[in-house]
Amino acid sequence: MKSIFITEVHQGLSSTPKTLPSKYFYNKKGDALFVEIMNLPEYYLTLSELDIFQNKTQELIEALGLQLDAYFELIELGAGDGTKTKELLKVLDQKKYNFDYFPIDISANALELLKQDLNKEIPNLNVQTRQGDYFEILASLKMSKKPKIVMFLGSNIGNMNDELASKFIYNLGSNLQTDDKLLLGVDLIKAKDIVLPAYNDCKGVTAKFNLNLLDRINNELGGNFKLDKFKHQPEYTQKEGIAKSFLVSTTNQTVKIQATERMYSFTKGEKIHTEISRKYNDTVLNKIIANTDFEIQNKIMDSKAYFADYILKRN
Repeated sequence: MKSIFITEVHQGLSSTPKTLPSKYFYNKKGDALFVEIMNLPEYYLTLSELDIFQNKTQELIEALGLQLDAYFELIELGAGDGTKTKELLKVLDQKKYNFDYFPIDISANALELLKQDLNKEIPNLNVQTRQGDYFEILASLKMSKKPKIVMFLGSNIGNMNDELASKFIYNLGSNLQTDDKLLLGVDLIKAKDIVLPAYNDCKGVTAKFNLNLLDRINNELGGNFKLDKFKHQPEYTQKEGIAKSFLVSTTNQTVKIQATERMYSFTKGEKIHTEISRKYNDTVLNKIIANTDFEIQNKIMDSKAYFADYILKRN
């Protein structure tokens, strides 16, 4: 794992323009900062999707075409703490739908905590945790031939560019059968004055989260980044529908990383691209799924129309 980290950091800082993979935000400190971000008033994404799961639960169930007497497997990619999903699970359990819940996550710890919570809150629910790579686990679940609903929530797909998102959804489809469903949570294209504060909060938590990437390189790869010589800079254009996060060098400087055995030069104002957050509408999503086995069947939005959970059917 560390060798991949070293390789990707070197490749990113040697490229023009410079980049660093957003997946390296997430160490213990980064995880805690992201939890803090999700609870910030500016970060509308979490509350918007929670609004759907709390207030439009029956609409979700009907749109998914669930029947009381028909068994299905409910699979969640990147389940995390399951805050939103619990709202749906509770209603399905109360109404005695016949299903099993398969939360998939890279973190064994997160899955264990989720299972403990669900055992307390919904004791009748059959929870079958799966730790590891999404597609490897889906491939193993595919063998059951049971009807499946896969959930990929939180606009996590927005961290991919459109080409990668298309490949991701295509690969999902290859592990599903005809008429299986994908419940895909996405952030909708909207005005700059709503989107930009979500990535540039007044408390500076998002800035700390972005700068933590450099701190992690310092701690794990022997870098000598001076964090006070870089600043967090988010950018968003409504027409493009893509929010981007950058770390910007505030001076001409050179950074050494022991693990790569290299020096990296930065000019004043030079950017490191660290994250993309894609926003969607029907046109964008239809383009992304054009070469996949899916079609849009339904779309459910929160009360402010900031966020949507699309229901895609596998043909």
